[in-house]
Amino acid sequence: KMAGSSTPWIGSAYLFLQSTCKTIVLPSLYESSQKKPSVFKALKLALADSTGSVNGVDMLKVHCSHPHLIVQLKFCKQENCRRFLQSYREGALQESLQNHLQLSLAMTTVPLEMELKAGNEHLDNMLKDEDRCLECIYREKPDRLRDEEISELEERLKSLIVHQSINNNMAVKGCASLNSPSLPCPSQGSSLSPQVTFIFQGQQFANRTLTPDDHQKFAKLVSKKWKQVGRSLQKNCRALRDPVIDNLALEYDREGLYEQAYQLLLRFIQSEGKKATIARLIAALEENGLISLAEELLGLHSNEDCS
Repeated sequence: KMAGSSTPWIGSAYLFLQSTCKTIVLPSLYESSQKKPSVFKALKLALADSTGSVNGVDMLKVHCSHPHLIVQLKFCKQENCRRFLQSYREGALQESLQNHLQLSLAMTTVPLEMELKAGNEHLDNMLKDEDRCLECIYREKPDRLRDEEISELEERLKSLIVHQSINNNMAVKGCASLNSPSLPCPSQGSSLSPQVTFIFQGQQFANRTLTPDDHQKFAKLVSKKWKQVGRSLQKNCRALRDPVIDNLALEYDREGLYEQAYQLLLRFIQSEGKKATIARLIAALEENGLISLAEELLGLHSNEDCS
């Protein structure tokens, strides 16, 4: 066994990042006091995407070693490390980080090369053997506590999210959850109209009723997580209680995931009417780590190449 039942599973690895675009030098961006928070935010969000949790993997230090930006990672649970390795192996982490850097730095594209090491082991050479990768990461115990600078950046990011949430929900004071800053206030018998705008990843978007295009994209891309999204939506939608979600799964089992997801959102739209807004759907997607799908619905994905 890699770990006894009494001791927590802890391991460490180094993620090497380099931009393949000559005009984008990641260490220089990170060394810039103006750009550093944006780069850190992109790293934090991409790592959260990779494990499905904000606390799935911890950054201990970010080293600038031209041309590489090197991130020292700490894992506290084996399942989180497995999710991270799967995301890394399938290229999802790379895509997510490219998207987040592009948004945070307001650039057309930030193409990346990645490399993962644990001690002297190059994990890219053994990614198909997940257990061996886990053993290498587990053997490398973190040799430091979290860098003070990382803690400061974490606090800045948290306060930014809270500040945006407060600004965003002034009209519906007392209803907002800080964990879901883009979630509108449920109408508890009142005539509160949905908020006009909402914040997603530091950007402001106009709130609107869901469109047929949103409906189709959601059904096509949400895949197996449609039930989890339904359970997030059900908090403020009585039409999506657990028996309804379970019945949809059974009723449309033969038609497959697309139809199940389509029917779920159809119930939401039919029951909520004008209150079936993009902000509520985006909040539910965020809650379940479906950041790429949220970006797709908001038109944030860019196919432009780095020139």
